[in-house]
Amino acid sequence: MLTDIQIAQAAKPQKIVQVAERLGIGEEHLESYGPYKAKVDYNLLKDGARTSGKLILVTAINPTPAGEGKTTTTVGLADALAQRGKNVVVALREPSLGPVFGIKGGAAGGGYAQVVPMEDINLHFTGDFHAIGAANNLLAAMLDAHIQNGNELNIDVRRITWKRVVDMNDRQLRHIVDGLGGKAHGVPREDGFDITVASEVMAIFCLATSITDLKERLGRIVVGYTYDDEPVTAHDLQAEGAMCALLKDALKPNLVQTLEGTPA
Repeated sequence: MLTDIQIAQAAKPQKIVQVAERLGIGEEHLESYGPYKAKVDYNLLKDGARTSGKLILVTAINPTPAGEGKTTTTVGLADALAQRGKNVVVALREPSLGPVFGIKGGAAGGGYAQVVPMEDINLHFTGDFHAIGAANNLLAAMLDAHIQNGNELNIDVRRITWKRVVDMNDRQLRHIVDGLGGKAHGVPREDGFDITVASEVMAIFCLATSITDLKERLGRIVVGYTYDDEPVTAHDLQAEGAMCALLKDALKPNLVQTLEGTPA
């Protein structure tokens, strides 16, 4: 039996432009990232003809010893429906680097029920998680810069709730002390890192319905409290515009395909 990676690398995927054509997505709404992956402009929701469809939810399940879990089941079901002539699209969440390099491994399916290009999807893909991490850490940097440069908002450094993030399982960074090294290097305080996909920016990103909605939600993030017990938000730090700029492309969904050419 071939391994997942051997099966994926032996595949001959269709050009992503062809996959998009079958979905009725024109080149004006497609941004190619090489021949086999692309982003879809969310303006398609406004510009394209809207048709109703059916949503099949594959809920959380325990994988078998062979590894069949949510993704493998979802991909296999979609390919089966496509073989029966149904117009079908697979909708999957994007893998995080932490679990990919941990015990769990990749998250693009398995066996002959995979999404390709598997290596790209499991690693950097189109840079979405990097953008989310950058937006999160920009807010953290602006918060500490504000405290360093006079702390006009009167932020209590003992009550900062905003953490930095990294897209990796790194327990050494969960609880740290930073800002050491003297006046030029910030104010010493307790800090920590979450994994990117567990961040509030990730949650907001999933809920946002548009760029405008995303910016408004980002502005409402509470990063800590003042000495008078008042909440301090990203809007107070005037950070939401720059954060939103970092996320503008990540908001566009990615388009790839299964081994059998079903759009994903």
